[in-house]
Amino acid sequence: MFLRSVTLMLVVAALQACASWEASRQGWRQPSVYPPDVYAHRVASSHVVLYWNCSRPEPTLLRFEGVAQNLWSAQEVRFLELELVGVDGQDRVVAEANGAAQDILIHTNQISPFRLDLRTTGNEGRVDLFYQYRFSDVEMETKLAGPPVGALPLFAQLQRFMARDVCSEGKHRSR
Repeated sequence: MFLRSVTLMLVVAALQACASWEASRQGWRQPSVYPPDVYAHRVASSHVVLYWNCSRPEPTLLRFEGVAQNLWSAQEVRFLELELVGVDGQDRVVAEANGAAQDILIHTNQISPFRLDLRTTGNEGRVDLFYQYRFSDVEMETKLAGPPVGALPLFAQLQRFMARDVCSEGKHRSR
């Protein structure tokens, strides 16, 4: 029995040492740059702010790269997904790319990177961004007074948004 206790204490101590080593290693990372200083474009919804740059590493490739930030919400933003769509003059989709933020949950003041590569056809008149995420508004679940009622709990609601012409030099400027 004594041997089991000692073994268990050694395992716990080793796990704590590994955890503190990882935390100290992460503490030495360079602090992330404030997004408006690096990214030219910005769009915000009620719960998340997206910052990005558009570049063309190849003539038929549009790179949409940036970060998502949960600036003010106490609840985390969940499963942020992005869809970049190239649209022609008749508003028909001619190219599209899908992606997601690196982190599944984006907590308050957390920054999560994303990158989408759109293979263009040359017929694009503009590039639009659709983004969606799940968000649970806890304030809606609180009860002020009275007996409990038989309402079902609220689940994370899907929030969906669109930004038009996201790579235009004159639109969605962050500065």
